Amino acid sequence: MKLLGRLAAAIGLVAGMAAASAAPAHATDVNFITDFGFNGRHAYFYVAREKGYYKEAGLDVTFLRGQGSADAIKKVAAGLATIGFADAGSLVLARGNDGVPVKLVSIVYARPPQAIFGVKGTGIASPKDLEGKTIADTASSSVRLLFPAFAKAAGIDANKVKWVVAEGSALPSLLANGRVDAIGQFSVGEPLIAAAIAPKETVRIAYKDSGLDYYGNGLIASEETIAKQPELVRAFVKATIKGMKDAFANPAEAAAIMAKYQKELAPAIIEGETKLVGELATVPGQPLGSINPKSIAGTVEVMSANFTLKSPVQPAQLYAPGFVE
Repeated sequence: MKLLGRLAAAIGLVAGMAAASAAPAHATDVNFITDFGFNGRHAYFYVAREKGYYKEAGLDVTFLRGQGSADAIKKVAAGLATIGFADAGSLVLARGNDGVPVKLVSIVYARPPQAIFGVKGTGIASPKDLEGKTIADTASSSVRLLFPAFAKAAGIDANKVKWVVAEGSALPSLLANGRVDAIGQFSVGEPLIAAAIAPKETVRIAYKDSGLDYYGNGLIASEETIAKQPELVRAFVKATIKGMKDAFANPAEAAAIMAKYQKELAPAIIEGETKLVGELATVPGQPLGSINPKSIAGTVEVMSANFTLKSPVQPAQLYAPGFVE
């Protein structure tokens, strides 16, 4: 019996040593910055953290609250954040106007996220119905700035639509009170709008439904980090995609996880936003998170046609391939 006990102890010691050697000796610190705040659309990052996917990858991840895609891109470029979550269109502007050395390493919003929301029963049901209507949005919103591209693709006259500028926080109430006909917003924001205008129902006119092919938000890293720490970038992308898969498969679970960290967010809103992120992120026949060169080219084309760039941007300048399995 003593011999068996010693044998079991020896086996346990060897197993423990193997496990210890397999685990990272020291976790690498990673500062991750969001595009804007902490919202339900970010739930999968919390899933990856809560389920230990980042830890298993040898990463100790700290979440930083972003103040817009431009802010996230600047902080990643300056080394204040290791990885960021930002809009691909904003990245084109940063590269073309300021030469910012930051690239996409994985995509999340694989389809255009911009949309226009109206109220059911008020005469807006299709893109053509927007002609003659008033739409409110923030001054720098990509929904407003890319509207000419959407109008052309949808076959409507952009000049027949009136835009008014409003604060982002005021948009849902403007729609609910009938002070405007519609508002601009990313499609993932629909649950918040729906809650604000209830019991009225929303009508969503999504840019992705017009046939436009360009990217929204994705994971970004500086060229220096990509060159010097490719395994870190690859590990973060892999762990995040695992979180995305879990969140899209079980949005309610993702909502419960994020609500533990961000108690001001209603679980129902988180769940709804997570489902909508899944709509944007999932492309039949393509691995989750993978970057399609054709869509990269489409992103550069749309941004170059609708914004003034100091220097032309080539598709290869916008992304780094090889970081998605």
